Amino acid sequence: MNQLHITAIALAVGFAFSTGAMAKGMSTGEYKSDKRGIETEYKSAKANCDSLSANAKDICMAQAQGKEHVAKAELEARYKPSAKNHYQARIAQADADYAVAKEKCDDKDGNVKDVCLKEAEAAQTTARANAKAQMKTSDANATADEKSADARKDATADKRDAAYAVAKEKCDSYAGDAKDRCLTNAKARFGKS
Repeated sequence: MNQLHITAIALAVGFAFSTGAMAKGMSTGEYKSDKRGIETEYKSAKANCDSLSANAKDICMAQAQGKEHVAKAELEARYKPSAKNHYQARIAQADADYAVAKEKCDDKDGNVKDVCLKEAEAAQTTARANAKAQMKTSDANATADEKSADARKDATADKRDAAYAVAKEKCDSYAGDAKDRCLTNAKARFGKS
């Protein structure tokens, strides 16, 4: 079960760092090609499970289905990058890990099985909560970045207006054409009409 926690943490960190890299998106052709590849991989993985029996087959099928769902969710996040699609990919991973862990618990009996199932549920709940927190953090950061950009824009405008006022005041020391040229230069330099 510790491996499940490590995997979930590694995925969360990976998604956090890869969000910026995936911000561009992909073409429709690439998307369709990758989707066909995922379907082909799933069919192959499913065929490999046919040789197994009992719970080993159930585990294999859960792994194949989970891998397909995660791959499709990650593909969607690359195709249409958004906080929501990245969240859905993280949720797909949490659910896939849970399905496999639950199947592995079927090999156990009694209290050991009950504990195994509770650990699997706890890992899924943790991964889902982390995904939700990541999405909310991402949204908050976007809002904060937007507000920061607005504040910097306002500050730049205020500084430009103040510098223009100084330049205009300096032009008052001239008279006639010299003053007009000075004012024209100041307006051009500070983007005033």
